[in-house]
Amino acid sequence: MSNDKYLSNLTSSALSRREFMGRAMAAGLTLAAASTLYATSASAQEPKRGGNLKLGLEGGSATDSKDPAKFLSQVMFCIGRCWGDMLVESEPLTGQPVPALAESWEPSADAATWTFKIRKGVKFHDGKDLTIEDVVKTLQRHTDEKSESGALGVMKSIKEIKADGDNLVLVLTEGNADLPLLLTDYHLVIQPNGGYDDPLASIGTGPYKMTSFEPGVRATFERNTDDWRTDRGFVDSIEIINMNDATARIAALASGQVHYINRVDPKTVSMLQRSPNVEILSTSGRGHYVFIMHCNTTPFDNVDLRLALKYAMDRETMVETVLGGYGKVGNDFPINETYALFPEGIEQRAYDPDKAAFHYKKSGHDGAVLLRTSEVAFPGAVDAAVLYQESAKKAGINVEVKREPGDGYWSNVWNVQPFSTSYWGGRPTQDQMYSTAYLSTADWNDTRFLRPDFDKVLLEARAELDEAKRKDMYRDMAMMVRDEGGLILPMFNDFVNAAQKSVKGYVHDIGNDMSNGYVATRVWLEA
Repeated sequence: MSNDKYLSNLTSSALSRREFMGRAMAAGLTLAAASTLYATSASAQEPKRGGNLKLGLEGGSATDSKDPAKFLSQVMFCIGRCWGDMLVESEPLTGQPVPALAESWEPSADAATWTFKIRKGVKFHDGKDLTIEDVVKTLQRHTDEKSESGALGVMKSIKEIKADGDNLVLVLTEGNADLPLLLTDYHLVIQPNGGYDDPLASIGTGPYKMTSFEPGVRATFERNTDDWRTDRGFVDSIEIINMNDATARIAALASGQVHYINRVDPKTVSMLQRSPNVEILSTSGRGHYVFIMHCNTTPFDNVDLRLALKYAMDRETMVETVLGGYGKVGNDFPINETYALFPEGIEQRAYDPDKAAFHYKKSGHDGAVLLRTSEVAFPGAVDAAVLYQESAKKAGINVEVKREPGDGYWSNVWNVQPFSTSYWGGRPTQDQMYSTAYLSTADWNDTRFLRPDFDKVLLEARAELDEAKRKDMYRDMAMMVRDEGGLILPMFNDFVNAAQKSVKGYVHDIGNDMSNGYVATRVWLEA
């Protein structure tokens, strides 16, 4: 992210003076310049307290559970952020880990043992003090397979959880420099006695107390007047209404029945923009729409054919047509600028029919290339396949598009057939993204990218605490995937949401939807 963009985001965020000044000076401003910028920002962004905030959200169901371990939907993601806190949060402008209930941490030299200092003076909603035992028990519960925790994959790498006085000590099976970021997982809400007594109680240390909950219908909250933080919880009460029908959400926002909605289809943006009181909130995301080739299957085991098919992709047209402009051009590796330690200086691959034709001829392949797709692969996948067919034709490449039924696509086509369309939602860290889909032994290695040299760099980078060295490693990995892998990544999709213009202080949390789930706790209402 450029400094200009960073500072622009900074001035639109509700931060304390100390936080603002620290970040602005870290971005290269002098003390005087940072003070001037803060004064200008503060006058325009002074939070207002009071009011009842209403959100109309898609993503809930009647099977939603109040147990954080079992949070699945976007609605529960947002609900959990209202009443609970994690040990660590991610900084919204950079994606780096920042203190929450853990006020600091220190790794061992090999990044395999981490010591977290737990914040004192924090109370749960029931008036009890947060203790180190509550923290230990919470993490232990999420390591138990019986808890069915969505964070189990993260917690499996922790072999010992213990208290050392008032500190938390985590011992890993192997070094991992990303551990603080992994602890931002929204399932890991710290609960009294770890949630063992009553995981459904919704008692936490967050800015709001839950007052009612009907799964798949609504949840309501009142402000926690004993909150340990002053930079959140500006409205008096919150109502989250489950609205899975897109038309109903748009109508509710346009008519003023709700203040905020999620999952706005880019095709409906122009309709919403007709309302003078509505603002579109588009945030860069990590999710990406992809065309995947199996590197170990004929004819895609030929690197020149793979390069030909990559150069035959018109990415700019794809973003404009399929995403309505609400996205960013991809570069054939699964990482974009929303990730910490994004590898810079990699040349953007552009649509080049001549280069595509060169590599296609060099590959020796003759005849059609079969691409399988379905509307369930990603929104607009069939249209995207047809666009690709047309752009490849200009390079003399015949892409045959076969539309598959949605039913069974993920079991019969994705990760089975050698060339198909698909979608990835991104991961919190580069290590997780690469480990999930590009490590040779990964179950979801859907491009059959089998490279021991890549695996070696990935595992070394995981435990590397020197950020400069780690960034170089991630660049090497990106280049391997980009130039030799089976991934064609034309676009990253934005998260498109919308709000009444009376909603102020919205933070575009880098790479995350709904302000990383914190939308209800960060914004305020202005008459």
